[in-house]
Amino acid sequence: MNNAESSTVASDLAWFKSSYSGAEGGECIEVAPGSAVVYVRDSKAITGPMVTVPREAWAALLGWTSPEQSR
Repeated sequence: MNNAESSTVASDLAWFKSSYSGAEGGECIEVAPGSAVVYVRDSKAITGPMVTVPREAWAALLGWTSPEQSR
């Protein structure tokens, strides 16, 4: 994982809030898929640092496989 701190990168991404996030706030994350990595940030600190995770590692974390991997 890498810590990416570019607000320029962050503003160009389509961010999605965790489905586990409630309306009352709390500890939430947002993710944005990039071409090679998935960006992860704190939804309460959107201008703060981000963590990048390789797409393959993110998919493994979620238990997903790509069509190429299932052949």
